[in-house]
Amino acid sequence: MKDSTQIIAKNWAERDTTPATTINPPCYKGSTVLFDCYADMLKSRRNEYAGISYGTDRLPTQRQFEEAMRQLEGGSVTRVFQSGIAAIQTALMAFTASGDHILVVDNAYGPGQRFCRKVLEKKYHVQCTLVPPNIGADIENYLQPNTRLILLESPGSITFELQDIPAITAIARQKGIVTLLDATWATPLYLKPFELGIDATIHSVTKYISGYSDVLAGTVSVGEKYAQRFEEFYKLLEIYTPAEECYLALRGLHSLAVRLRQHEQSALTIAQWLQTVPLVDEVLHPALPCHPEHHIWKRDFIGSSGLFAFTFKKDYSERELAAFIDSLALFRLGYSWGGFQSLLTAAKTARTTPSRYSAKTIIRLNIGLEDCEDLRTDLEKGFAMLT
Repeated sequence: MKDSTQIIAKNWAERDTTPATTINPPCYKGSTVLFDCYADMLKSRRNEYAGISYGTDRLPTQRQFEEAMRQLEGGSVTRVFQSGIAAIQTALMAFTASGDHILVVDNAYGPGQRFCRKVLEKKYHVQCTLVPPNIGADIENYLQPNTRLILLESPGSITFELQDIPAITAIARQKGIVTLLDATWATPLYLKPFELGIDATIHSVTKYISGYSDVLAGTVSVGEKYAQRFEEFYKLLEIYTPAEECYLALRGLHSLAVRLRQHEQSALTIAQWLQTVPLVDEVLHPALPCHPEHHIWKRDFIGSSGLFAFTFKKDYSERELAAFIDSLALFRLGYSWGGFQSLLTAAKTARTTPSRYSAKTIIRLNIGLEDCEDLRTDLEKGFAMLT
């Protein structure tokens, strides 16, 4: 496994345009970039210039973060965006055209699904079909002659179903269908999608990669087959990401491995304990043997992260749930995850396809970096409000 800190240090040391006099790289800002000569400016007009031509042309801080992610992912090209949803949207647009049909797993990120319904379908006539979140080789039953793309998220970040990625990519490759995978939950350290046949991966850098809940960014990494196609589309949009976000994302990569190990260990400890709590019905954690797709996790993943969920045996009212949630001190209410602060959300999840969690309230936990025993005590205090 490549270590993110070693990759960043190597990239920084090999730079010959700026002396490596500090541990961290400079944070470049600017719009106008000066050419050394008129010949270089002419090359830039012909798209033959290897350097940076303008502020939107990925300034050095952005390029360094992209290269670090590319090496961790094992793809041919990586580009960074202003948010995870921006990465999803751009990848979808890059690989679809009017009249195409795409498949989207029903546990994919909600805003991404809405983009498919309200933008791709309504404005650009790209038909979208939702498929079961635990789909595998049976995805062939949903294909149409004009199916051009499959969007996966394994596991989903609310109900944690996994797809059989190799079974899906084997079919997609035969038919020339692009496969995208949102792999934010596992990070590039715990899942290697390109080795499973995926064409492009998506990460919300906002989550584990940054790690400190102070960054909004996303990445798309693309394998060799579709790299040029994606890069050409990216250039047309003149997208760039602020240098400060890329700088902070690089900072996060330095500690990703050690943070993720702690998130994993604490989450497994809490998840295993929750299985013994009388009020709890199911614990939704792919690394637990009780998970329906545990065999897929065990086969494809190197580790697990700190995000999982559980359900109660009783369908509690909003008032009862409020008593449970509002009594917690360490678990705060917030929609994001992957940071040092433990977070909680609670909601019923609507599915278009059949779901094993229909009508159940999903309590999602982001296990942060607090002391694990303190987190358990906090939850015990909350459970006491329900008995």
